[in-house]
Amino acid sequence: MHNQGVINLTLVNLALAYGLVLLATGLAYLLRVGEARQMLWASVRMGLQLLAVGYLLDTVFTINTPLPVVMILIVMAGFSLQVMGSRIRYKMPGFYRIMGSSIFIGCGAVTFLFCSLVVGYAPWYEPRYLIPLAGMIIGNSMNGASLAAERLAAEIRERREEIETAICLGATARQSSETAVRNAFRAALIPTINTMAAMGIVALPGMMTGQILSGTAPAVAVRYQIAIMCAITGAVAITAYLILLQGYRNYFTAAHQLRERQN
Repeated sequence: MHNQGVINLTLVNLALAYGLVLLATGLAYLLRVGEARQMLWASVRMGLQLLAVGYLLDTVFTINTPLPVVMILIVMAGFSLQVMGSRIRYKMPGFYRIMGSSIFIGCGAVTFLFCSLVVGYAPWYEPRYLIPLAGMIIGNSMNGASLAAERLAAEIRERREEIETAICLGATARQSSETAVRNAFRAALIPTINTMAAMGIVALPGMMTGQILSGTAPAVAVRYQIAIMCAITGAVAITAYLILLQGYRNYFTAAHQLRERQN
């Protein structure tokens, strides 16, 4: 079926696409890597979630009022927090408070500036722009935030004796954990840097590909992709920085003593 130059995918087309997932699941089962069931469940969950979101967005686009748009953004941020919590084994003290506030400030500020100054659409809550743009910013920042928190926890655990020695020699909490914070921030930025370096040569990014498939001129799609990638980089950096700024302090007492090991 064709609609204004866009090829619509039927349920039969989706079933054929899911055959590739079944193939991957079969290979995982054959090699006994232990991920076959998780992969199959993740693919089913993905399909159900995206279908539900599609129908929900159809309704929100029709209503076109700010309240449902804001509610969707809150739910998106909440789910990102839940996903990060489930993926990180060793959590910093005050994990959910730190991660939640950092994502809210980092992603919220970047999304507001990007939508109001770069894209410049009106009204501010226009769901066709705000929801997908905020989703890309939050989703990519979630990965950077997870890496920052996980690496900081690992660095503190691995460098515990080094940090305690530095404190005994008169170093402050900030000075003794400086290397750990630096390494965690670097780890949070590496995926974004690699994505930017490979973009356009190794791979065509999802947003640009989607716009081209929907009929948007390639030159316009490229400009949007460059702009959103810049926004994502800024959001990842700000969010990771806020997480590390708050996070390292929670490993120390008010007297600059390293707290007991966290499980």
